[in-house]
Amino acid sequence: MSLISKLLINLTLIVFSLGLVMVYNTTSGELLDRLHEFGLIDSLLKQASYGLLGALIACVVYRVGHKKLLENALPLFVVFVILLLLVFFPVIGCTINGAKRWIKLFGLTFQPSEIMKVILPFFYLWYLDKRGNLSSLKRFLEVLFVLVIPIFFIMIEPDNGTALILVSTLIVLLFLTGVPFRFWLVPILIFISIGVVFASKMPHVQNRIQIYMDPEVDILGKGHQPYQAKIAAGSGGLHGKGLGQSLQKYNYLPEARSDYILAIFAEEFGLIGIVFLILIYTSISFLGFVVALRSNDKQAFFLAAALSYVFAIQAFLNMGIVSGLLPSKGTSLPLMSQGGSSLIANAILIGVLIEIEEFRCRGINKLHSV
Repeated sequence: MSLISKLLINLTLIVFSLGLVMVYNTTSGELLDRLHEFGLIDSLLKQASYGLLGALIACVVYRVGHKKLLENALPLFVVFVILLLLVFFPVIGCTINGAKRWIKLFGLTFQPSEIMKVILPFFYLWYLDKRGNLSSLKRFLEVLFVLVIPIFFIMIEPDNGTALILVSTLIVLLFLTGVPFRFWLVPILIFISIGVVFASKMPHVQNRIQIYMDPEVDILGKGHQPYQAKIAAGSGGLHGKGLGQSLQKYNYLPEARSDYILAIFAEEFGLIGIVFLILIYTSISFLGFVVALRSNDKQAFFLAAALSYVFAIQAFLNMGIVSGLLPSKGTSLPLMSQGGSSLIANAILIGVLIEIEEFRCRGINKLHSV
């Protein structure tokens, strides 16, 4: 196994382990008035189980290989578009905090949009391989129309954070694969126009923008969480209060285990802890781009670069939201926030990057053995 693969595995395990500690830690605050010990262990075991499942799926992905996954990208894409549609059906779909993003089966909830972040680059590159380059406007519009379908479903769930990630990933792929700028300039303007229309027609989007401009305008309502996150992050100082010493986790910060877990981490580990975490996320993203640059075929390069971008944009969007630099979008912190779908999706993503790196190494070893 190459050094890059080992580094990716070790850094991923470090972030996941920190996530387990923080999920256990923040749960202790939320369950202060409940069956404390049972709830703590239950929360920890659930997250650990999702991590184990993600690792097993990543191993399967590694064994299958990115080439085989690219060959089967169409059925995978179709399946997950259908799953995105099923979230709107009352019997299967599950609504949480007013958003229809989840499917509930046998007591377990699953968020298809998280996996779509990984599926979209595979499908785009499959289409590119089957249809040739997208220098023809007709071919470009064909693939654009198909890819807009899942993005549209995700927007109306609503899950604007994931929709933004998918749109920006598509733009990165268009740029990398050399699609003429004149083709994709118009769709970008259309996406922006649609976004503006959605924002003007959807009260929750307007509310989030207003709160972003002034969190104290609705401090007891929608502005409560961003405001409390700032208090948590700011009160950590340079060294933090110490593990388990957070005050904001005691039901002051509602999403302390999921989207705002970084705020509690900042409160307990301070600026030094945050810098350490940023370095780890930057290193994982950087190693992913190194895998792309070292790959020995175009498809592997495009895929590794796109997946590295997906990982990086998730992490830095979450950091921007928690710090108040960006409006709240419901974006989780990869490998660390509580949530099975996100954890599994990012485990698959890391698994693909490692497989691409090892595929290249096997090719080099074969050449040397000849």
